Amino acid sequence: MYLGYKGKILKFAHWTRVHPCYSPEAHFKHARIHLPVAAKCNIQCNYCKREINKCEWRPGVASCVLSPHRALEWLRKTVEARPELTVVGIAGPGEPLANRETFLVLEKVRQQFPQLVKCVATNGLLLAEKADLLARLGVKTVTVTINAVNPQTASKIYEYIVYDGRKLEGVRAAEVLLRKQFEGVRTAVEEGLTVRVNMVLIPEINLGEAVKVAEKASRLGASLMNIIPLIPMHRFKGLRPPSCQELRETREKCERYLPQFRLCKMCRADACGVPGLEKSVPHVQYRL
Repeated sequence: MYLGYKGKILKFAHWTRVHPCYSPEAHFKHARIHLPVAAKCNIQCNYCKREINKCEWRPGVASCVLSPHRALEWLRKTVEARPELTVVGIAGPGEPLANRETFLVLEKVRQQFPQLVKCVATNGLLLAEKADLLARLGVKTVTVTINAVNPQTASKIYEYIVYDGRKLEGVRAAEVLLRKQFEGVRTAVEEGLTVRVNMVLIPEINLGEAVKVAEKASRLGASLMNIIPLIPMHRFKGLRPPSCQELRETREKCERYLPQFRLCKMCRADACGVPGLEKSVPHVQYRL
């Protein structure tokens, strides 16, 4: 059993206590805003279909992709209107670390809104290479989605990855992705970032690997884990989501190694507001 459980919770408390996606208390008091500036993605998950629309509430969806200028204007207006706003994140609709716009926006946010906690959600493929830059840009929290430890399992979850100019598929793609994801967790922690690991629980594929993900991520320095249920869609539209019992039991087992966040709203890439006070419907408000 991991013995530093309480230390993981307390080490970064000065950041996480105001982050509604890291703290159960902050979840109902503090607001976050996701700036949808990352259009491109470098992997294809079998459960993910990126969309531009106003009617779905899930990751990978935004009403539109904003330019850095428009994103900053929306952020400025939101800061003025919502004193409860404490976190600005970039979570899509593509992969933030594969888009130069992400870094342009983070630099401007660092300069213009130093009071906000900066957060990035990533698939982890480029995290090891970008962790130093994220730290220099003032990013404090990073969420990495890791769905397996075994390449054979991961090869069933990912259609392909694009890395170093090459498109990889099958087990080879899974091997590279998993290696880079866990390397990214370690490197980000070494750079002083608070790392949360997300895992999409797919009962028919990766149910048996959740504890292994938690144990390995914990050893590498991750601070928190967020297990979210599969939304059956795209290539996985015929698979079932986990039952409430499966989700509860898996979280309890993983909690031996990492604290579990149980309130995730599975937000859009343009979400804005206090998560715990929102209904799961889009609230698009960045028309400028």
